[in-house]
Amino acid sequence: MTCTEPAYAKLNLSLDILGRRSDGYHDMRMVMQSVTLRDTVTLEERGDGALSISTSLPFLPCDESNIAAKAARRFFAVTGLPFPGLDIDIRKSIPVCAGMAGGSSDGAAVLRALGRAYAPDLPPAELEAMAAAVGSDVPFCVRGGAALAEGRGEALTDLPGLPACWFVLCKPGFSISTPELFAQVRCKRLRCRPDTAGLRRALEAGDLEGAARRMYNVFETVLPRKHAQVFEIKSALLDLGALAASMTGSGPTVFGLFRDRGRAETAAEALRARYPAVFLCQPSGRAV
Repeated sequence: MTCTEPAYAKLNLSLDILGRRSDGYHDMRMVMQSVTLRDTVTLEERGDGALSISTSLPFLPCDESNIAAKAARRFFAVTGLPFPGLDIDIRKSIPVCAGMAGGSSDGAAVLRALGRAYAPDLPPAELEAMAAAVGSDVPFCVRGGAALAEGRGEALTDLPGLPACWFVLCKPGFSISTPELFAQVRCKRLRCRPDTAGLRRALEAGDLEGAARRMYNVFETVLPRKHAQVFEIKSALLDLGALAASMTGSGPTVFGLFRDRGRAETAAEALRARYPAVFLCQPSGRAV
């Protein structure tokens, strides 16, 4: 068995934090959209019961701590199938620690590929249940498309994807600690929250401008001053004609939403003169 699976990045069109749970996690309400920026994951059966991971980035872990390895182990543990041994190779295009679920998407790609190869009759819901034990974003990355994500992110409701549009993604040259941001959030003090219901209605109506007006990420309210470049990128994208601009996940990547490709390409070219990681992509559909 040898197969290659795309691993699509995700964007948070909205992100709201409802409160802290007794298990230490936070209850979330997010609208997420997968996009065409992707890693490529290749799996090859070894036949000797061993597991090896290789990546295109030398600083990523290539042992059992890699989320792709965790996903593979979880699949065979849940299905009860004998582990045949696997070589998993990950070619990275999604930036690391960028708020776009790059690692989670790699793990999701492993689950999808193993499901097709070894358990083709497995319902997608069971694959997503496996994914929830691997990571909070992994169930959405298994499914792809657009969805309302609640709970830790594992409770998914399908939504229509954005109408035809383009994204410009810009990652500044630093990372942000997700636990650090969560530690700064005081849910009862959050005065600005995304209009999730309105965003959902706009998507159902195919209203791109209406969706753009409702995109918001509450993490932006607790960003430390040292990360002010996030807001500089947002302002630049809006000045360059974006319908909306927002940080995705816990950042630091900022995306701008554009109706037409020409303006998006012009904006991407302008940002590349100032920032090292700029990408042009579109919404992508369901993966399963």
